[in-house]
Amino acid sequence: MELMEYFTIIKKRILLVILITLGATVLSGVLSYFVIKPTYKADISVIIGKIENKTEVPQTNMDAVLMYQKLVKTYSEFAKSRRVSDHVITALKLKMDPGELQSMVTVEPKGDTEFLTITVKSKDPKEAMDIANQLAKSLKFISNDVKKSDNVQLLDDALQPTAPDSPNPKLNIAIAFFIGLMISLGIAFLLEYLDNTVKSQEDIEKLTGLPVIGIIPFIEEKK
Repeated sequence: MELMEYFTIIKKRILLVILITLGATVLSGVLSYFVIKPTYKADISVIIGKIENKTEVPQTNMDAVLMYQKLVKTYSEFAKSRRVSDHVITALKLKMDPGELQSMVTVEPKGDTEFLTITVKSKDPKEAMDIANQLAKSLKFISNDVKKSDNVQLLDDALQPTAPDSPNPKLNIAIAFFIGLMISLGIAFLLEYLDNTVKSQEDIEKLTGLPVIGIIPFIEEKK
């Protein structure tokens, strides 16, 4: 098809394109604003490593970097352990099991630093903040109890989120608009491809390869 033919097809099916695109956009907006319950995210960062002791012999820079990187990875798994989750549930008197709590938590090392970022997602912004703060404290307590070493240093408390992390209504609506437009255009071209009826002079010329030299008009008989 030539470019003008594409525009002709779109023009012919413009109502279908508008309805499908508009329907997808409105549906996405309704779901994002009124149906999907927002999820809030609270973050807290802790420093992994012992407090420096001036009496200890300092390690070389490379040894220190490798040690801290290994330590941060170890504690990222430690923070997601069942024992730490049990301690958080007991401390906050939460009505959930450790598996449910662990599904709300992600723990990631922050680049090549000594920082470990703990992220908690919840439908309740205060609950997300409380769990994040307690999780850092529980990690410190349990690590002291198990490893007999104070390698978790608390820096700042997590703050209560003021805006939901998801859903993002504007992004969802934009995506729905684009998908609806693509689907509606696809349906329009598919219907045109399946439609093999002759409706105009141009259709006849295209099918026969011959010019039309005359048209017999249809005249409705008067009663």
